[in-house]
Amino acid sequence: MACEDEKAVLNLMRRFSAAMRFAYNRLLEGKTREELKRENGPLSALFGLNTRYADSAIEKARAVLDSARELSQDPRKVVFGGRKLFEQLKRKHLSGKARKRVRQEWEERRQGFLYSRGDATKKGNANLRLEPEEGALWLWVNLGNGAYVRALVKTSHPQLKTLLQRAYASFPYNVTLYNVTLQLKDGKVYAHFTWSGGLPPPVHTKANGVLGVDANSDPYHLALAVVGKDGNLIRYLTLSLEEVNRAPNKGAKELLLKVASLTWEIAHRVISLAEEHGVAIATERLKYLRKSQRGDGSGWHFRRREHRFAYRSLLAKVHSLARKRGVEVLEVNPQDTSTIGMLKYAPGLSLSKDVAAAYVIGRRALGFEEKLPKGYEALLKDESFFAYTEGFYQSRLQELQKLREAEGNPYLRRRLSRDIGKAKAALTLVSSLQGLLGSRKGVTKGRNPSGAHPWRVLRVGLFLPLLGLEVPRDLSPLKPILHLAPLTQGSWEGWKVGPGPLWGPYTPDEPHPGGGPGCVIVHFE
Repeated sequence: MACEDEKAVLNLMRRFSAAMRFAYNRLLEGKTREELKRENGPLSALFGLNTRYADSAIEKARAVLDSARELSQDPRKVVFGGRKLFEQLKRKHLSGKARKRVRQEWEERRQGFLYSRGDATKKGNANLRLEPEEGALWLWVNLGNGAYVRALVKTSHPQLKTLLQRAYASFPYNVTLYNVTLQLKDGKVYAHFTWSGGLPPPVHTKANGVLGVDANSDPYHLALAVVGKDGNLIRYLTLSLEEVNRAPNKGAKELLLKVASLTWEIAHRVISLAEEHGVAIATERLKYLRKSQRGDGSGWHFRRREHRFAYRSLLAKVHSLARKRGVEVLEVNPQDTSTIGMLKYAPGLSLSKDVAAAYVIGRRALGFEEKLPKGYEALLKDESFFAYTEGFYQSRLQELQKLREAEGNPYLRRRLSRDIGKAKAALTLVSSLQGLLGSRKGVTKGRNPSGAHPWRVLRVGLFLPLLGLEVPRDLSPLKPILHLAPLTQGSWEGWKVGPGPLWGPYTPDEPHPGGGPGCVIVHFE
């Protein structure tokens, strides 16, 4: 590129960068894209840009604005050119060559930018166009006033062959569009070419099985379960994400290169596992992912961890990479996956609650229904189970109400109020299933005809009353109930394997029946 041509391009980059900042401020004021990009609009009049450059400047300004809002930052405090460099210059602790170098870098970032969105109807790009000529590739730059300058493209990038194939096409790029971005760095102009390509057809599908993925925040990890096409568990493992969780805040996770690479590395490991077994990927439906407390913790430490846990961002990376590598992606309704996993598969297969949830996700993606085991069916027909559960929660409700009346701390009173609400909800849930013997199918396709949820009734009836926790980690004490066949007339005498009964009327002063080896000899009178 000749010296005069280079000056013309740098001038265009400066005007485009200024137009982008101007568009950003106008968007903050509520101006629309249509108002700003028209031919007689402010961007064309003030900065000498054609409508396509003006539209590209608005697009980039809109992206910066949306990013600030998504990261919960004040959009009025965005610094073009980089806040870190700006703060260094503002403190004035640098002098001489060091300050000159920092200021040059900041100005290059602030003023050395040019972008033009691709268009298939304009042979790829109207403003920044690639033209092959005599074995070389040239970039033609529209200066916005009808004049063009051209520069030789020098690169050894592995995607150069693909780029040349698109440039040599004698018709508009009907397969993809490509974008061209010019950026100034160290006094040189670099061009970055991007294009969107069609996704390959799925090679690894659910016909061979599914890899169920469950994201968890405490501990911070992914639980993976390979499920065969017959619904049986083939393999399971967990991938720790604790190093990702040590980032300063949620926004920094996506901005810090090291942390971003860690999440992508995890995504690659997940997809490699799916490719190894030739199966599809199944996750909870991103649209319905829970953003609040998942029930397995409390307190400000847990709330902070929950707030920092980006379920959607992590699984979106897995989805994106899977589609690019020919792995089929399935999404399932997340309703009761953890509850069913904890009640059915965690005790039955000696799995952790998280792996059990991943197993349920995989089975649900394959279309399997989760029916109640015979032991749970028998339990839901036993009146003493409901009598004990109701007595437990009624006593708990009375105790919590007394504690709330005596508590002077408003924050602790609020927490007790939440616990009271949970106890009332548990009582309502247990009452909704009693006397409805014909409706206890317990499948996973939503509510039963009666409106009751057998899995949820079992959760509130077994976890806190029997095991002492709303979300217990050790679920092995449920194994005797899970595998118990229905006995004559619903009697539970055959289950008694030691002196008892252990399970009697609940009183707050007695030791809790949950936990320890005593759980295996629980007996209903």
